[in-house]
Amino acid sequence: MRRLRILVGAAAVLFALTACGEQQSDVGFGGQPPPPATQESSRGDEAPKPVPEKERTEVPAARVDGSALPEGYPREVWTQNGGSVLVVTGQEGGCGEVRARLTEQTERRVGVELVEETPRDAGPCTMDLRYPPVTAPLDSPLGEREVVLTQREATVAGE
Repeated sequence: MRRLRILVGAAAVLFALTACGEQQSDVGFGGQPPPPATQESSRGDEAPKPVPEKERTEVPAARVDGSALPEGYPREVWTQNGGSVLVVTGQEGGCGEVRARLTEQTERRVGVELVEETPRDAGPCTMDLRYPPVTAPLDSPLGEREVVLTQREATVAGE
């Protein structure tokens, strides 16, 4: 009788672990599930999507001023679509989502503010970090202009 209880208990634990694993199969440790297939990512709604690496033009580090970014924040910048779209590697975590906001476009430089938006009523969030590329369409191709990166966090109304 004791062996039967142990066997039934082990089967129940195995079933519970299998069921949990199926729900989280695409998430991974510290990740978040992807948005539903019928809903487009909000980053994709506002600006062009990043293109494959072979279609990108890297902006040399000498033309990227990331001095206002926190230590450890990525400073990767490239263009696509003939230089008319600027792409920056952002940083987001937990319930936050990063967006690129152009702050200036002059003959000499382009200012990009990376804003991590977190919903006010987000509830518990994971402690993971993600580094998504975010895009910003330019008024004219980047050319030889300097890119100045800044960052801030914002709390936004929930959906």
